[in-house]
Amino acid sequence: MSVRSRSGSSIPELTVRVARASNPQGTTAMCIRDQLDGLWSDEDFAEW
Repeated sequence: MSVRSRSGSSIPELTVRVARASNPQGTTAMCIRDQLDGLWSDEDFAEW
């Protein structure tokens, strides 16, 4: 099994604006992504 690299994995600006507008306090998923974004990269798991 191989994992494809996620090039351009950023969230589109319109998606961010809609998510923040509909959830001004944020959600658990939004908080987790904000906290963990950039902590690991695809290359960190290449040997697996």
